[in-house]
Amino acid sequence: MSEHPADVRPVGIDELLERVRLDLDRVTPEEARDTAAAGGLLVDIRYAALRERDGLIPGALVVERNELEWRLDPQGSHRAAEAVSHDLRVVVICNEGYASSLAAVSLRQLGLRHATDLIGGFQAWKAAGLPVTG
Repeated sequence: MSEHPADVRPVGIDELLERVRLDLDRVTPEEARDTAAAGGLLVDIRYAALRERDGLIPGALVVERNELEWRLDPQGSHRAAEAVSHDLRVVVICNEGYASSLAAVSLRQLGLRHATDLIGGFQAWKAAGLPVTG
């Protein structure tokens, strides 16, 4: 029996993040780089102003957060060409590694069981000295 929305206990965002991260094998910037090198997909969900300000990770697919599920669903009519399989290893990247955790869980609900996110987000990637363009 599914819970009725009125029966769900309210939860703060910090607790929600803690809960959802229990099911994610979050990765470091170096692990994300290695995932991409092994054929995985880095997905940058930062909004345009942050991308313009800080640059891009070479080879990352840029998808606005509000389009993520439509673009990454391998069965969807609006999928990105890179969304080839539910087995695809996907690393979601936001600015600091918070919104990306929630986004990765959403992708897992679509069946992308290897979706995860980058600990510390784009800022951690950049601080690790990994490539950035722009």
